[in-house]
Amino acid sequence: MNNKLLSKSRVMPAAKTGIDTVAEFRKRDRNGIELLYRASKVWAAGQEYRDRRQRYKRYYFNNQWSDKVVVDGKTMTEEEYISKQGLIPLQNNLIRRLGRNVIGVYRSQAKEPICVARDRDEQHLGETMSTVLQYNWQINRMRELNARSLEEFLIGGMPIQQKSFGWRQTTAGPGRYDCWTDMVEPDRFIVDASMSDFRTWDCSMVGQIHDLTFNQLASRFCKKPSDFARLKEMYKTEYDMESLYTTLDDFGFPLLSDYSFFIPNESNKCRVIELWTKETKQRYRCVDYMNGDNFKVDLEDLKALVLDVNADRVKQAMEAGMSADDVPMIEYEWFVDEYWYYRFLTPMGDILQEGETPYQHGSHPYVFLPYPFIDGEIHPFVGDFIDQQRYVNRLIILYDFLMKSSAKGALLMPEEALGKQKIEDIAESWAKVGSIIMYKAKDGHKPEQLSANITNIGITDLLNLQLKFFEDISGVQGALQGKPGYSSMSGVLYEQQRQNSTTSLLDLLETYDGFILEGTSKDVSNMQQFYTSKRIFNIAGKSEAVEYDPEKMSSPEFDFSMVQSTATPAFRDWANEWLMRLFERNAIGVKQLLESGDFPFSDKLLQSINNEEQLQQDQVKQMQEQLQSDPAKLKQLQQLILGAPQMAGTAA
Repeated sequence: MNNKLLSKSRVMPAAKTGIDTVAEFRKRDRNGIELLYRASKVWAAGQEYRDRRQRYKRYYFNNQWSDKVVVDGKTMTEEEYISKQGLIPLQNNLIRRLGRNVIGVYRSQAKEPICVARDRDEQHLGETMSTVLQYNWQINRMRELNARSLEEFLIGGMPIQQKSFGWRQTTAGPGRYDCWTDMVEPDRFIVDASMSDFRTWDCSMVGQIHDLTFNQLASRFCKKPSDFARLKEMYKTEYDMESLYTTLDDFGFPLLSDYSFFIPNESNKCRVIELWTKETKQRYRCVDYMNGDNFKVDLEDLKALVLDVNADRVKQAMEAGMSADDVPMIEYEWFVDEYWYYRFLTPMGDILQEGETPYQHGSHPYVFLPYPFIDGEIHPFVGDFIDQQRYVNRLIILYDFLMKSSAKGALLMPEEALGKQKIEDIAESWAKVGSIIMYKAKDGHKPEQLSANITNIGITDLLNLQLKFFEDISGVQGALQGKPGYSSMSGVLYEQQRQNSTTSLLDLLETYDGFILEGTSKDVSNMQQFYTSKRIFNIAGKSEAVEYDPEKMSSPEFDFSMVQSTATPAFRDWANEWLMRLFERNAIGVKQLLESGDFPFSDKLLQSINNEEQLQQDQVKQMQEQLQSDPAKLKQLQQLILGAPQMAGTAA
């Protein structure tokens, strides 16, 4: 019998608290296989949404006969079935026109976000941050990016953008460290399928599927030479095929609609799965009444960051003769913290990189908006017009078939009416304009004119009805499409119709503005976190530059709103007109007018004024130096200045 005493921790299994989910995961799933399997199930749960989005995209981009049908036990597309019937699968894309009209309304609004400091005394910092945000919009080409995201919003009902910070080389210029915005393809997006909150606050998993070349992979994840060897071993096949490339079907139309979670479409690409999950951990929530700071600390940091600090304060208070009860202490309480944790995994479950969210806002880098997300369902704008578009296409094909199959110039000639004429002569005369055909008529019928029309069975009326349905359902009326009104319509009535049509799109556009503001919030938070040195920002087209001081800009809290952009021609004309009125009333000078206005010649004229002022200052400075070097001339000038009032009094 072994009488050696062993500790309880060695003989008993470790207690499973379940609070520190990351630690539990490392014990249970060191290679990440379990997490990868869970992510694959979440991604598979969105297959129905991805299929519907692909269908809506086909209808939006002129591929409207690709739905599958079963005929005599065989599955084929509607286009193939129509062709087998000897018909031409015609289509008239009305959905794309509606989409362009909505995007045109959005672009015509020309809105941009501005920052408003919650503390009104810090509003000058809000104006500085607004300028910095406009600069970031310019380098990211956000106006174009947001327009394309709106198009995705109309087609799929869920635009997705990723906000990040880092080094990037762009085609527009040299590389730089800055805040970046990227669109994320919905087919590659992983999102919690159990969400029900339209604000997405109940999301617990979000991520993205990346397909990178080996060079891109190494550039992103290699921190030392041994990392390169490790990646080379993980992606040996992809590394060997790096010099090869996979030929796609056609430029601009890649075959990427059938994604696999684990295997990339291109054999020379390295698949990386980026996952962000909500985790929990035991922490302490702390409040420092000395400076009003609120923060949280891990269990192992409580002594160094809280207890030792409190002890030092008590010691200093006793040395100063203060009462210990009068010392402002750091108060703390235990709680279960919920936070975001990221991992980059290979298809085999190897973790390339992991850690707690590095962002100051404490969330993941994605911004996405499911719409309208009632009961967790997404119903995009395009989905409302699929049936109308299909019916229009069917009517067009039917009209084409009737025109092709109807009798055109066929003549029914009774034999008793031929008389002595030949059928060839009658056929030739029938085709001539103004021809006369002789025949023996009974009962002395008078001469009559013959003409024939294709029978009207109401197809035109049905087409007009469907076109009216398009306008009624979408709310995009003729005035919003730029169609001219009738001749007696007043301009006020036409503008009112246009305004009413815009109102019907208000919910759609306001919801999209909320999506942009959410992304703006993360942009500003990233700027406050990662802009660690002073920077000078100058917006193209403006003569005034602002200085970003991280010490002042890192603490204020901002609210955001969408306003009409000052970059529109209408706003510039209004501002210039208002400044000219002030100038005419002598309320401002020429220099203030040129600095605040937006004139095509302002920069050149300002430079000329500044040069003239600098020349005058140099002349005055040169004269002062000459007088200081010649005391006699300086004394003579002083006497002249002092004697000037006396001479004026004598003259009076």
